[in-house]
Amino acid sequence: MMRQYELVERVRRYNPNTDEALLDRAYVYAMRAHGSQLRASGDPYFSHPLEVAAILTDLKLDDATIVAALLHDTIEDTDATKGEIERLFGAQIATLVEGLTKIKKLDLVSKQAKQAENLRKLLLAIADDVRVLLVKLADRLHNMRTLKWVPPEKRDRVAQETLDIYAPLAARMGMQDMREELEDLAFRQLSPEAYESIATRVSELRQGNGALVQEIERELKDELARRGITADVKGREKRPYSIWGKMERKAIGFEQLSDLYGFRVIVSSVEDCYRALGVIHTKWPIVPGRFKDYISTPKPNDYRSLHTTIIGPRRQRVEMQIRTRDMEEIAEYGIAAHALYKDATGAPGPMLSNESRAYAWLRKTIENLSHGLSPEEFLEHTKLELFHDQVFCFTPKGRLIALPRKATPIDFAYAVHTDVGNTAVGCKINGSIAPLVSELKNGDEVEIITSKAQTPPGAWETIAVTGKARAAVRRATRTAVRAQYAGLGRKIAERAFAKAGKPFSEEAVAKATHRLARTAADDVFAAVGRGEIKTDDLVRAVHPDWSPPRLDEPAERGGSGEGWFELKRGHNLKFKIPGGAQAERLDAIPIRGINGELPVRFAPEGGAVPGDRIVGILTPGEGITVYPIQSAALQSFEDTPERWLDVRWDVDELSDGRFPARIAVTARNAPGSLAQVASAIGDRGGNIEGLTMRSRSADFTEMVIDVEVFDLRHLNSIVADLKAREVVANVERVNG
Repeated sequence: MMRQYELVERVRRYNPNTDEALLDRAYVYAMRAHGSQLRASGDPYFSHPLEVAAILTDLKLDDATIVAALLHDTIEDTDATKGEIERLFGAQIATLVEGLTKIKKLDLVSKQAKQAENLRKLLLAIADDVRVLLVKLADRLHNMRTLKWVPPEKRDRVAQETLDIYAPLAARMGMQDMREELEDLAFRQLSPEAYESIATRVSELRQGNGALVQEIERELKDELARRGITADVKGREKRPYSIWGKMERKAIGFEQLSDLYGFRVIVSSVEDCYRALGVIHTKWPIVPGRFKDYISTPKPNDYRSLHTTIIGPRRQRVEMQIRTRDMEEIAEYGIAAHALYKDATGAPGPMLSNESRAYAWLRKTIENLSHGLSPEEFLEHTKLELFHDQVFCFTPKGRLIALPRKATPIDFAYAVHTDVGNTAVGCKINGSIAPLVSELKNGDEVEIITSKAQTPPGAWETIAVTGKARAAVRRATRTAVRAQYAGLGRKIAERAFAKAGKPFSEEAVAKATHRLARTAADDVFAAVGRGEIKTDDLVRAVHPDWSPPRLDEPAERGGSGEGWFELKRGHNLKFKIPGGAQAERLDAIPIRGINGELPVRFAPEGGAVPGDRIVGILTPGEGITVYPIQSAALQSFEDTPERWLDVRWDVDELSDGRFPARIAVTARNAPGSLAQVASAIGDRGGNIEGLTMRSRSADFTEMVIDVEVFDLRHLNSIVADLKAREVVANVERVNG
């Protein structure tokens, strides 16, 4: 275990002005706080935060970050408190440690909604100070290095979490070496046979090629020196996970891989980068289409370098990366090497997060939290941003737009501005008209053609690749649907006020929004259109002196009134004949003096439950059938409006009753899947009334289940529980 003075010396190598007393206090405090605690390996627990701090000294981080690493488990695992740490080490370090404590409580590998919410919390925790993320990445790296001591049942979970979240985050922060080690360690755990197979093949290839790497290093360095270019040349083999990923992407075998070796050429200036490139291209044949210039167009994580692939001295493909020493430091340490960590003397200093392109990406991701995304949408957006390699395109004015691979002009339009995406009607790629579904390539110049009359089609959501574009299309769709509901609600409100004999105006509704727990008149109308606000409540909110007629009062026209219908299961349904012209049409049907003798039943193929907006369909001689408003069966009655009756739930009377609903569940063909589905319904207090099953494929079975529930909220809770079960692929409600 590293001694106290050894840690101080590691920091002093890159920061001669380090606060030795601060580091000593943190070392002693953490060691005493963890006391006799042991890791799963049997080592003292304090060895873990000490190793995390050591990893961060390799990244040349400031004193506060090193101290936070030493203390990062104290609040969670010992009697230490934030107040005590703040008193002893200051507010900055206490805030870092608290942020790390919150992240430690997260379980990122879980059901998708929970995983999404946890990822949201993780990004929020690191939004104010990226050093929280750097400590967490170092913490994860040491945990992965000691994964063999973790209980076997947890290893795969931790490795998958590392591959899904932490390795991509390291990549986005530009920390390529850490990313590659995290990926390799996770790959070794999740696919041990594949890892060992690739590692063995690489070892055999190394033995067969002998001193190939050293030969190329020497020859390249000598050639550059003859041209007056001083350079360091470093060669290495690709890591197993990188090799595996290429085999998977290109669907090729190990024997077909031709660029297993990579070399870094480190020179003094940008000018020397391009001079070295010329020397390399004249010395060896190049592989067409494999040149990339990340110096003129840096990656979003600040990575800058020239990439090319040549045919080496033994007819072997060799990748070359040419960069300056400053670029090499950023490529190796990522955001930790950025100037935002250092003051004018080169010593680590306060963070200026607005100077880093890598951190700017993180801030943009955080901004999506304010866009009203659901947890699942946020997870989709963030994972898309994390996992996709990028292509670089240009606007006609030369602005660079970085997009994921396979991105379309739709994604490009939304990357320029949300309003551009929402009004896009066409595009030009490199001056030629092209479909909006075209796949963009590196270097494309894209011009978006817009029209103010355009609204984005919902189908764009399935075409777009970026999370930003998909989220924007969803928002536009929701806005359009809300506008439709608001228009419907406004018409319903006008009729309700006319029937009540009260004046209607949007200004009056706007003044009464606080009584309806809404913020604007349009919100009220949309809620009326969705059936969330009853018209009686709306009229009463605007005219508090008004009260609806009692049930025993006659209707205004036609002699008919409100009555009660006895349902099949002994529950009551409030029945109302609307006034006005519709009442006149209804008077032609002999239903005057209704006293509960007419039979009332629920619609077949799905029924209805309290919380649904419902209508009654009168069939002379048969009675009344109650349908939810979304039932497709209602289309068959569109030509007979006189049969439509306004019916409403009496929630108080119905609170203890059960009502019929139907759901379609698509489940995996696995032992116990039916039991899990039944258990989910039973655990939520639902009652299965009927069940039919049919096989859709060899892997999935569709179950159509009739359930009895108390209300819509009860039904939704059952659906949510079913969706959370691993064997369930999809759940939908059936309405006719």
